[in-house]
Amino acid sequence: MHFFESINFGSVPFGQLSMTVWLLIWLALAFDFLNGFHDAANSVATIVNTRVLSPYAAVVWAAFFNFIAFLVFHLSVAATMGKGIIDPWIVDNQVIAATLIAACFWDLLTWYWGLPTSSSHALIGGMIGAALTKALSMDKFHDPLQWAGIIKTFVFIILAPLIGLITGLLITIAVSWLFRRATPRRVDSIFRRGQLLSASFYSLGHGGNDAQKTMGIIFLLLIAASQQGESFATPNQVPTEVVLACHAAMGLGTLSGGWRIVKTLGQRIIKLRPVDGFCAETGAATTLIMTIFGGIPVSTTHTITGAIIGVGAVKRFSAVRWGVAGRVVWAWILTIPGTALVAVLCYWGMRLLTK
Repeated sequence: MHFFESINFGSVPFGQLSMTVWLLIWLALAFDFLNGFHDAANSVATIVNTRVLSPYAAVVWAAFFNFIAFLVFHLSVAATMGKGIIDPWIVDNQVIAATLIAACFWDLLTWYWGLPTSSSHALIGGMIGAALTKALSMDKFHDPLQWAGIIKTFVFIILAPLIGLITGLLITIAVSWLFRRATPRRVDSIFRRGQLLSASFYSLGHGGNDAQKTMGIIFLLLIAASQQGESFATPNQVPTEVVLACHAAMGLGTLSGGWRIVKTLGQRIIKLRPVDGFCAETGAATTLIMTIFGGIPVSTTHTITGAIIGVGAVKRFSAVRWGVAGRVVWAWILTIPGTALVAVLCYWGMRLLTK
C-alpha cells in the first residue's frame, strides 16, 4: 500500500532527457550498486560469521529483502536527500557528477581497506563539497546548503551508533534473562532460526534507508533537467521506474558482496554467536526503521556496528576489540570531509576540461 501511495508511474518525460542526464542516471545507479556491494557486510556479516547461512545464501536472502523494501516504506528519506541537504537551484550536471564520483571513489577506497564506512555520508559529503564549490565560483555567492537537514545528519552520525548500541545491549540483556535457564545448545538452536528473521528485518530496513538516497540524487537531477520545474518538487512524484531501478541496483550490489568488510564486522570487532547476531540485527533494524519514518538518512553501517559493540559489551567489556573499533570510528569521522574534498577536486577538474 505504501508503495502505490508514494510513487507515480510515467511522471517523468524520460524521452526528453539529454544523453548527459542519462549517463548521470546510470552513474547514480552504479553508485547504488557499489552501496549494496560495500554495505552487503551490514546485512550478512553476522549471519555468515555465526554460520547460520552460507555466504551465497546470505547475500541472496539480504538482496531479496533489500529489493522488496519499497513495498513497505514511504519515500521520506528520498525527499530529505532530494531537497534537504542542498538547494535544488544549485544543482547542475557537474554538481551531480562530482557528487557521485566522490562517493563511488570513497566506497571503493574504504572497501579495499576493509572499513565499514557510510555510503550515505559519502554521498552527503560529495553533495556538500560540489554545491559549495559551484556557489563559490558564481559572481554572487548564495549559500546552497540546507542547514536543517545537514545538522540532523551530523547529529545522527553520533546518535545512530549510540541508539544501535543501546538497543542491541538492551535486547541482549532481555534475551539473556528470558533464556537464563536454557542450555547453551537449546539457545543456539533457537537463535539459528531466529537469526533468519532478524537478518530479514535488518535487510528490509537497510534497503528502505539506503536505496532511497540514490532516488534522492536522481530526483535532484530530474528537477534540474526537467522543463516542468516544481512539478517534481514532492516525493509523491518519484516515478516507479526510478524506485525499481534503485532497489534493483542495490540488490545486485548486495549479491556481489563486500567480503573484506564482512570479516571486519563479523570477526574483528567481536566474535559472534547466533544469539549475538540476532540481538545485534534486531537492535540495528529497530533503529533504522524508526529513522526511515522520520525521513533521516542515517548510516546503516554506523547502526549495525554500534549494535554489535553493544552486544559484545554485555558479554564483557574486553570482548570488544577497541583498536579495530577505533579505526572504524576514525573512518566515519573522515567520510564527509574526505568525500567533500574529492568532490571539490572533481568539480574543478570538470570545469577546467569544459572550458
